[in-house]
Amino acid sequence: MDVMETVLTRRSIPRLTGPAPDDATMLELVQAASTAPDHGRLTPWRLVMVHGSGRDRLAEALARDAPDPVAAERARAKPLRAPLLVSIVFCPRLPHAKVPEWEQLAATVSMVHTLQLLLHSRGWGAIWRTGPAVDSAAVRTCLGTGPGERLLGWLYVGTPDTSVTTAPRRPVDVRHKLSTLAGPAGQPVLLTGTPAAEGRT
Repeated sequence: MDVMETVLTRRSIPRLTGPAPDDATMLELVQAASTAPDHGRLTPWRLVMVHGSGRDRLAEALARDAPDPVAAERARAKPLRAPLLVSIVFCPRLPHAKVPEWEQLAATVSMVHTLQLLLHSRGWGAIWRTGPAVDSAAVRTCLGTGPGERLLGWLYVGTPDTSVTTAPRRPVDVRHKLSTLAGPAGQPVLLTGTPAAEGRT
């Protein structure tokens, strides 16, 4: 699968089954994903792999802050949606003289998206899930999230469930999102030849 095909065919896969990539495969793919753009090469992130009995531990942590028993049972079921959950922990290096927090967050997101593309290129499925549980004290304790770190959710990883078909993604017309600074008095002009509206450069 070439790069263009990988980018165009990647989808978030909500229904995942086993097997999942093993630790050696994940190490290889994360090593490759770490080449994503990262100003200052700060690697302001770390990943906590959750599989096997670790999913049960995370399930109990998720249930601990649930408001009622029904919600607790729903929370317990979440880690069972995939054989592997990759916990994404943002670890900004602050203060930093040259790299603001937003750039460090952008580097982290770039790495995760690159990892998703790499997983897809190898035939695995993944979906990035978040939610209020990222701020749960019980969940943070379970994953060892320290002061100054932020949990950004989980990359659920596994084998795509072939019984569920994924609808083709509807193409997006990006012409109104792309302009060139060539108009009169420096006004950006869209590729369609129409001046860009303010804030749409």
